[in-house]
Amino acid sequence: MNGRILLVEDEADLTLIVSETLREQGYDVVTATDGIDGLEKFTSAGADIVVADVMMPRMDGFSMAAQIRRLAPAVPLIFLTAKSTVDDVEKGFDIGAGDYLKKPFELRELIVRIRALLRRQSARASSAAVYAIGQYTFNVATHTLTFGTKETVLSHFEARILEHLVANTGATVDATDLMIAVWQRDDPSNRNSLHGYIHKLRRALRHDPAIAIINQRGFGYMLAVKPARCSEGMP
Repeated sequence: MNGRILLVEDEADLTLIVSETLREQGYDVVTATDGIDGLEKFTSAGADIVVADVMMPRMDGFSMAAQIRRLAPAVPLIFLTAKSTVDDVEKGFDIGAGDYLKKPFELRELIVRIRALLRRQSARASSAAVYAIGQYTFNVATHTLTFGTKETVLSHFEARILEHLVANTGATVDATDLMIAVWQRDDPSNRNSLHGYIHKLRRALRHDPAIAIINQRGFGYMLAVKPARCSEGMP
């Protein structure tokens, strides 16, 4: 088996088609018809990845995902939805979604995204990337930024942006590359959102004056960290 998928969808025909296709690909698929049913099945059996509709009776996908996040902060989530406004996408990612797929969709695209998220999850679990940023510690898997005894939990977008910046410390990361990596597209609304999240990251990193996120106007952003000064008498 390639892993267990919890598919939460209230459209019976779509559930049947998607679940049969995924089983043909070697996945163990558990289905649920609404958010409450999905939460109960996740609690009792768990899953390696959750694929959920947003608009469902009794409990919607966002509410269910928020509950699942409390039980399993790292489990990958894919939202399926007929709505695709920036606000809806942002809400989904802030809850912790790994991807967002608009209905109607190609089954092959869903399979590709499931594979990508499971590979990413496996790689993160094995590497457990932790970065030192000046006096801060940034844990990519848990989205936490630690300064001394103070821990800040970053949103999904903040963590993804910081991950790209810290991996290229001292170099300018093109704004378009950042937006495509985080939102999978570059448009004016994403550009405004990117600027807002950069402002939030600057505030989160404000306790260490050696750290700066520099706006390279017309190009992108650079994470700069001044080296710690040597003590007197030290070379």
